[in-house]
Amino acid sequence: MFKERISDVFFDLDHTLWDFERNSALTFERILNAHKIEVDLDDFLKVYIPINLAFWKLYREDKITKTQLRYQRLKIVFDELKYRVSDDVINQLAVDYIKYLSSYNHLYPNAIEVLDYLKPKYKLHIITNGFEEVQERKLMNAKIRDYFDQIVNSEMAGVKKPNPLIFELALRRANTTSDSAIMIGDSLEADILGAKAVGFHAIHFNAHNEPDHEFCHMIHDLSEIKSFL
Repeated sequence: MFKERISDVFFDLDHTLWDFERNSALTFERILNAHKIEVDLDDFLKVYIPINLAFWKLYREDKITKTQLRYQRLKIVFDELKYRVSDDVINQLAVDYIKYLSSYNHLYPNAIEVLDYLKPKYKLHIITNGFEEVQERKLMNAKIRDYFDQIVNSEMAGVKKPNPLIFELALRRANTTSDSAIMIGDSLEADILGAKAVGFHAIHFNAHNEPDHEFCHMIHDLSEIKSFL
């Protein structure tokens, strides 16, 4: 068991602590109503969620820019729903989405309980591919910023998870070594395989009902972390 060697616990934020899908749905409900876009929210989200995940994969791989991510994911959803929306409205929706997303602050069940459990025992940090200005607001509004020492994001690092450079930057900023560090995140590719390639221990929070694997321990509820740390 790696428990005795761990001094620093690194979390992903979206889909791991911060309930992205729930907060995103509330944001879309708000901005679609504000722009009088008459699409059923459930129909919209059914199309949007997989498209958004696919576009974030492209963004991680540096195949699209932040601007393209924010515009194209919405454009394709409206095209698939056969709902005509002008480019001006799509661009404003993209702006409003980022503006209001961090005003919702639902966390996954047991997130606070686990952070309270870990904080006296370990140094806690965040490694995120999310955008700096948005992620900081999410942490503050969800009232969890004070749990974390270092917040390392892809814009700061100049690369995105799973690139080893972002994990190495996080280790330097936390003044620790990979053998003393554990990464907890939802993305097998970005969080788990990325961190393990640098020598981190890892726990996979299975937020997306992915199949079992042998790369590391998998959990389905954050409270399970307490059995490992």
